[in-house]
Amino acid sequence: MKNKSDYQEMLLKMVRPLTRHYTDDGSGLYLGAASAGYGNRIAEMEGFSRVLWGLVSYWAGGGEDETLLATYQRGLAAGTDPTSPFYWGDLHSKDQRMVEMAAISYGIMMVPKKLWEPLTEETKEHLADWLYQINLYSQADNNWHYFKVIVNLALKSVGKRWNPREVEKAMDSYESFYLGNGWYSDGKRPQKDYYVSFGIHFYCLLYARFMEKEDPEHTLLFKERAKTFSKSFIYWFDDEGKALPFGRSLTYRFAQAAFFSACALAGVECFSWGVMKGILSRHLDYWMKQPIFDNGGVLTVGYTYPNLLMSETYNAPGSPYWALKTFIFLSLPDDHPFWKVGEEPLPVLKPVWAIKECDMLICHRPHEAVALTAGQYPTMEHPMAAEKYAKFAYSTVFGYCISRSFHCLEQAGTDSMLTFHVHGMYYVRRRCLEYAVMNREVYAKWSPAEGIEVETWLTPTEGGHRRRHRIVSRLACEAYDCGFSYPDCMEQTHQKEKKGEAAVWDENGESRLEASLGTGVVIHPFSNMNLIFPNVRIPAVKFHICPGITEIESLVTASFTEKEIIIGGGNCYDLRNRYADKTLA
Repeated sequence: MKNKSDYQEMLLKMVRPLTRHYTDDGSGLYLGAASAGYGNRIAEMEGFSRVLWGLVSYWAGGGEDETLLATYQRGLAAGTDPTSPFYWGDLHSKDQRMVEMAAISYGIMMVPKKLWEPLTEETKEHLADWLYQINLYSQADNNWHYFKVIVNLALKSVGKRWNPREVEKAMDSYESFYLGNGWYSDGKRPQKDYYVSFGIHFYCLLYARFMEKEDPEHTLLFKERAKTFSKSFIYWFDDEGKALPFGRSLTYRFAQAAFFSACALAGVECFSWGVMKGILSRHLDYWMKQPIFDNGGVLTVGYTYPNLLMSETYNAPGSPYWALKTFIFLSLPDDHPFWKVGEEPLPVLKPVWAIKECDMLICHRPHEAVALTAGQYPTMEHPMAAEKYAKFAYSTVFGYCISRSFHCLEQAGTDSMLTFHVHGMYYVRRRCLEYAVMNREVYAKWSPAEGIEVETWLTPTEGGHRRRHRIVSRLACEAYDCGFSYPDCMEQTHQKEKKGEAAVWDENGESRLEASLGTGVVIHPFSNMNLIFPNVRIPAVKFHICPGITEIESLVTASFTEKEIIIGGGNCYDLRNRYADKTLA
């Protein structure tokens, strides 16, 4: 059982290595030469701001760190002074700085005695004027709308000019995204990923925390929706704290559990305090055992290890510190029930449950959750969108591969996909033409390339799932039905290829695919394509398609028999564990 000081120390171990990376004026955090689409100066401001999600919560809960506090007071003054060479600049529509205003506004509301009252009157005017700019420009039509809400609430809280009309418009936009059963879409588009939890619900719960007395109607609404959402969102986590790697922005890592922290802050006991504490504890424990920090203690872009291949165009070196949103539970007072209870396991979950709002049929078993999917695809084409949204299955254990090229099978990231080799290219599922998520089956109709149309049925089985494909093609080509990636420990890993079957295994488990036709092959992807394991192998069957109709059925299974492997220990994972221990020490 961890107490509050344990989590405070965990946070400090993450932020103390950053002290030597702040700019001299304190207004920026320089963490590397890699860049994002909004340029390096804004990237430095982004890093500065995102660390506040953790620090503000630490300060609000009674933590003290005068060095970092002085840096932030100095940085707020320099960054918002239009006459300063360090000025963060004027805004424009869909400006990344709008995102980062939210953490600063959270700080003004949570710890005004540290981030507002000590400022000079001139700095207060500069900061208020700089924040107010968010009312003058348009935001991305998705989770961004609530940045405007949080900023205006902060301005209002300190008696500065704010815009209630813009707040109302932003909240109306959020309401238009509501799907029912506690679920939102991230804008009026088919994306239902972690932005529903660490974006939309997170900010709604902040609103409930700060506006409980002034707006009891919305407060009650947001709390009730959070409770309803939690009953299905909990299925995205397995009993070891791992969450489904699915969708964009996975470099925010343990922000996956930020929703439960926000529930605690807003007083929403969606499950017992012990269950909520258990989810957060196991989740953070899992991440702290992964080599996600570099050898200087800086959180990297990537998933379980540094990996720029899987990143988005909006991921700068400081972007991953959005993960610190999960630490807002540190703001809870010492006598809060959250700190007094022990960690409890997950409640009893159904082994298979359809969550139609997010187009998933989720299968739960010990140490793993698997989502069978259809229907999601972003209207805005983010990097590796097919891999992040359109695979047949997503596993908390095995992760998934992204692609490096579609000219070579070993670079195409084909795990959990049906892949067609046509005209020298490898094609996979992207958008679905039709789809349905039922209580025991997922159906999709899709076309990987002109002249080929596929119908796919996915059905859960004990330890895996069954696929049935009906392919109507005008072309002669080759196809590969591919199973889950399996960690490749080189000489310790075995493989089998035979008619209708391929398997990869070691002493800890296996990944296997058996099919009604075709020849088994094991694909050796290039290094660093899988989000969880740097080296993997993929069991698959290769079969020929003639013009006309081809039907194939396959059984996909995968398992780990050694629990410690999953959290980065044992055999070829020893190096990962040593690395993680060293960088967080």
